[in-house]
Amino acid sequence: MKAKEYIESGILELYVYGLLTEIENEEVNAMAKNNPEINDEIIAIEKAIIALSSSFSPFHSVENFEKIKDKLELKQTKVIELEPSRNWSQYMGWAAAILLLVGLGYQYNQMEQNTTQVVNAEVEKSKMEKDLNALKLKNKASETNLAVVRDTNNTVVALGGQAVAPQSSAKVYWNKETKVVYVDASGLPEPPEGMIYQVWALKLNPLTPTSIGLLDNFKANDQKMFAVDNAADAEAFGITLEPKGGSLTPTMEQLYTLGKV
Repeated sequence: MKAKEYIESGILELYVYGLLTEIENEEVNAMAKNNPEINDEIIAIEKAIIALSSSFSPFHSVENFEKIKDKLELKQTKVIELEPSRNWSQYMGWAAAILLLVGLGYQYNQMEQNTTQVVNAEVEKSKMEKDLNALKLKNKASETNLAVVRDTNNTVVALGGQAVAPQSSAKVYWNKETKVVYVDASGLPEPPEGMIYQVWALKLNPLTPTSIGLLDNFKANDQKMFAVDNAADAEAFGITLEPKGGSLTPTMEQLYTLGKV
């Protein structure tokens, strides 16, 4: 996953708030260590949270503190000998002062909790928006794939498994008028690391292969429907397994599927 996609996934915000599992935390730590852009984003998120928390924290200057002391009558005075008596008003004043301090502490704690809840809500909202966008893209892809399958103008070419992978299969949807080609690769196994499937449009006499595209991001494509380059003229289609990046000519020993139009 690219750094930009990783940052936009919302996982860094969850990491900063300690909402990830131990394994996920280790993954983020590894990514941050190897990618300065991700590490800078984590630092930026932490600074933003600290700034937001500070904006909710009460601040009392020395001048304000002195005013509070004056209100509470906490000035240093001489000790005055009094006749033994119970000055209940004095006790009430101290009690009121204690209650005031307790109330201020309670309000401060409540503001801290509210700040945390607001930030958590923003993180959750961001995650939900990303999930919703991903769902919309997936639904759009499903609608496109369904339209391809239902289009009666498309010629459907079944590609059967070959010697290297007899159980493999695929389908090509080719509109001869528009030349547009879609490949249903759901019958192909996941390619090994460092390898990629390459699609070929073939002329048979003499055998002339023309590359019309690579099946990129095979694992991430849940529906395994791929749009490749247009094919102007073809008598057959084939799919080979090639080194990542593709090949100029097909590796026939790695011919997975083949089918005539």
